[in-house]
Amino acid sequence: MADITNWRERELNIEQVAAKYPDVPYLIILKIDIKRRGVIYTERALEAVDPEFHLVQAVNINTDEEMPAPLGFLLRDGSSVCETHIETYPFHREPYVIDHIDGKFYITDNGKILEEIFPWERPDFYGKITSHGTPMEQVAQVRSQRFEVHPNLVCHFWDNPKEGCKYCNLFSVHHNDKGTGYPDSFFEDITETAVEAFKQKGRYANVHMTAGSLLTGKEIFDDELEIYIKSIQAVGKAFREQWIPMQIVSSAFNERQLKRLKNETGITTYDTDIEVLNPEIYRWICPGKARAIGHNEWISRLYKAVEIFGHGRVNTGVVVGVELAEPNGFKSEDEAYADTMRRAEELTKNGVALTINVWTPCKGSILFKQNNPSLDYYVRVAKGFNDLHRKYKLSIIPDDYRRCGNHINLDLDRLIDFDD
Repeated sequence: MADITNWRERELNIEQVAAKYPDVPYLIILKIDIKRRGVIYTERALEAVDPEFHLVQAVNINTDEEMPAPLGFLLRDGSSVCETHIETYPFHREPYVIDHIDGKFYITDNGKILEEIFPWERPDFYGKITSHGTPMEQVAQVRSQRFEVHPNLVCHFWDNPKEGCKYCNLFSVHHNDKGTGYPDSFFEDITETAVEAFKQKGRYANVHMTAGSLLTGKEIFDDELEIYIKSIQAVGKAFREQWIPMQIVSSAFNERQLKRLKNETGITTYDTDIEVLNPEIYRWICPGKARAIGHNEWISRLYKAVEIFGHGRVNTGVVVGVELAEPNGFKSEDEAYADTMRRAEELTKNGVALTINVWTPCKGSILFKQNNPSLDYYVRVAKGFNDLHRKYKLSIIPDDYRRCGNHINLDLDRLIDFDD
């Protein structure tokens, strides 16, 4: 575990990083650091949260009480930040603190007010039920301008001991697998919820769909593909046109599966996350994925997806920072950066865009007691990925700064002018 004792003295602070990278806007650097360190809310801020107006989830403030906290918030430039109250550990850097002062929410650090923030608003369809009696917020969720459907929250890579991805704390604790036994009512609920949600004009910029990896079927991922197709078709019934402004994040489908996905749905973009660019570290961090679909095969399927969906319509997520995890990761940030950028360029020159997920060691993940890299490292990689997108004319339209709240490099992509 990296030593971060007196980390404020040992690392460049946000002002120093902003001075080092003058072409990266300060608010984007702040978002990166928020994702890296997390946030906590003061009790005063939590008391100011209105569950009837704000989009919230419950957090523990002590052992006896839960309170609603914002699921995410906007910065003044429109950047969306998907971050909620975290539990802190003595081996992590202090998180940012969100306070409520004079009727406004502010993000603060070390007692200093940095920026006003604007919690996401609750959507109109929350609190309503489908014709089958299902609460609509159980069918779909939202971010600031994104409508989300998650057909299942199970990942079969966790079926075998120690084969789950070591950074993940989601699928390690969710096991509500419906298998292939989805009744018609499940998809009817999706359609009804989408129709109701889209009545709120101007709220949504796109649809997002992702689920855990299902390894079952005649070929690996066939059952997962089937669920995606039916779920996408169910959302599609809410649209007049065949084209759906949707981002799907799935397992690495083969050529036959990819063609079926495109031909039987209205989606025009595709994402499957390689997660770790270095193949040796990939095998250590993602043992289940490495066993089922090796690193080279995952990349081969990404390239095949570019052939099917087109240049700039395929992207892959990278959990940046985990390449420095101990004991098998790189020993220095410079070494990790050089390897990451070399492998990133190989993907981008072949038409695959990149999205950064900040590695935040959290409770429930195998690596939760470790520490992630410096702010300087994350800004450097985000800028590097953005430079590659400029070089190879890649832009991820359905996953930009308004929609996700996680992918820190895509905030920079809005500054790309492809006419340059």
